Amino acid sequence: MPAYRTIVVGTDGSATSFNAVDRAAAVASDSEAELVIVCAFTPPSREDTAEAEDALKDEAYLVVGWTPAEETLRTAEERAAAAGARTIRTLAVDGPPVDVLRKAVRDTGADLLVVGNRGLNTLSGRLLGSVPSDVARRAGIDVLIVHTT
Repeated sequence: MPAYRTIVVGTDGSATSFNAVDRAAAVASDSEAELVIVCAFTPPSREDTAEAEDALKDEAYLVVGWTPAEETLRTAEERAAAAGARTIRTLAVDGPPVDVLRKAVRDTGADLLVVGNRGLNTLSGRLLGSVPSDVARRAGIDVLIVHTT
């Protein structure tokens, strides 16, 4: 019996999140598991976007709207296939990343969640909350935090 049957990995389109996708795909390949690649997005108001860009600058990648999320998922799926994952599904979901990832875990019956470590030690992560630390506390399943930086 394989170690994992369904693996969920989150990506926001950043280079570091694609490193997490690569690692998740390798684990999925080794375990013969389904890989579910998830991208959370939010269609923000113009004011929210301007404020976030001013506050975060290069500290975080924001995926806004449906089209960037779909492009992110296409790239992630290609990388996952190249890394050996055989069964791949993608989900673009409107909402906050932690909530979207937890829902994807529940909806797919995943037994492993993979995220990158970006945000654990950044200023914005300490001030605004860190996706890796939040999902590690709240996922309810095994969590692999990939060192991506």
